[in-house]
Amino acid sequence: MTYAIIGSGAIGTALARQFARKAVPVFVANSRGPASVVPLAEELGPSIQPVDLAIALAADIVILAVPFAAVADAVASVTNWSGRIVIDATNAINFADFSPAELGGRPSSDIIADLLPGARLVKAFNTLPAAVLASVPDGEGGHRTVFVSSNDPEAAGTFAALAEKLGYAPINLGRIDEGGRLAQFGGPLTVHSLMKED
Repeated sequence: MTYAIIGSGAIGTALARQFARKAVPVFVANSRGPASVVPLAEELGPSIQPVDLAIALAADIVILAVPFAAVADAVASVTNWSGRIVIDATNAINFADFSPAELGGRPSSDIIADLLPGARLVKAFNTLPAAVLASVPDGEGGHRTVFVSSNDPEAAGTFAALAEKLGYAPINLGRIDEGGRLAQFGGPLTVHSLMKED
């Protein structure tokens, strides 16, 4: 199983720290090229593998950690995802006033799914602020929870296994048009940091 993080901003870097902490190899790519990821790899260690965007987009599980508006350009080179899992960690935000973007009543992940023909989409890693996401999730107090929703139960289960490997406690919210609405930006589960006791 190969993993990739698309984006090396606050969220992408936070997730890279968790992969490195558990020594899980992960490709990391962005629009600026592998050289811009090298300092992060030097800081975090050999689990972080700077690669060209095309290589990262071919991974078995791809995590989208770029701004919502940048997804179309980031994935434009892939026309068929062939059943691979894509984790949508984006948030549709109107940055002028930091309000939820107007999406015509559609869940933000449905719009992302339109850009990913053949992908098995999972909504996750988007509700926690980057600083919280980067903190150690499995300390003495238990495991930090992460919410997951998907129209593909098997893909949600695969994500849950990855989240547990990284130290999180996943909570399955069900389908994207149900649970996904709760966790997308502006929903009632946004920015809640909960711990599950051991």
